Amino acid sequence: MRLSIGIVGLPNVGKSTLFKSLTDNDIVVANYPFATIDPNVGVVTVPDERLQKLTELSDSAKTIPAIVEFYDIAGLVKGAATGAGLGNKFLAHIRDVSAMIHVVRCFENNDIIHVENSVDPKRDQEIINAELALKDLETVEKRMTSADKEARGGNKEAIQLTKILTEIKAKIEKAESIVAYANEPLLKGLGLLTAKPRLYVLNGTTENVSDELKTRIETEGSQYIILDLSQKIDLGELIQKAYACLGLMSFFTTGKDESRAWTTPIGSTAPQAAGVIHTDFENKFIRAEVIHYNDFLEAGGWSQAKQKGKLRTEGKEYIVQDGDIMNILHS
Repeated sequence: MRLSIGIVGLPNVGKSTLFKSLTDNDIVVANYPFATIDPNVGVVTVPDERLQKLTELSDSAKTIPAIVEFYDIAGLVKGAATGAGLGNKFLAHIRDVSAMIHVVRCFENNDIIHVENSVDPKRDQEIINAELALKDLETVEKRMTSADKEARGGNKEAIQLTKILTEIKAKIEKAESIVAYANEPLLKGLGLLTAKPRLYVLNGTTENVSDELKTRIETEGSQYIILDLSQKIDLGELIQKAYACLGLMSFFTTGKDESRAWTTPIGSTAPQAAGVIHTDFENKFIRAEVIHYNDFLEAGGWSQAKQKGKLRTEGKEYIVQDGDIMNILHS
């Protein structure tokens, strides 16, 4: 599975407009359903003012930011879970990404067709969520059948899996969130759509967005951002939220050659983070010199940080923090 974000929603809600704003790619933005069939892919840099300051402080020749992939997935419609509107193909595209940006149309504009013939953000959110849930229900029920057979044979893992799948099935049927199960090892490979983290883009102005919709999203355990995609806007906050939505963080390396933001999952150990730089660094990890960005900035650079005793030596058990600056020592 890619560390990527899929942009989803009904047709004509602003998905491709958002994608084009994010990536500046020349893609089809059309006023009719299914203008996008195969997903467009864009690589977007994650804005981080810390990186620029490190470049200046180290007088680095290059600056290399963290990146995140965005997939512009064609609009889903009611009945997608049973194949309507090429639904099965589009749902498969969602299965391939790690998280979702769900674009909900909140603005009124009679010149832009709405697939349901009226603007109702609450209904539209429910349509997408229902289609994702129906597909997950199908997936869970299929896996329950095989797991149940294995469980009757005494397989302990299958017994535990059956218990978890039963819990998930009940939650899906009650339209409850299953995001808490996203990292459950026994579910790896199922690609459950509603377990993926979600960030809502509410396309419109603050006046277009009801308190009820905000509450529904918060109750689901998701975040939202209100953007009027018809206007030229700064998407820095959205990119940062999307990056965090993937459960990712940045640590840094800095020096004369380059200052660089490296991407690693939150909770990574020092060797795992080192492996992002080079696989050999993880396998042959000895220790790491570590200083947090704030301390590094206050010290004024590597040599000053050493003189002031700000550098720490960390071993294999150290959990890397967002904003750590690391120098990896390996055999």
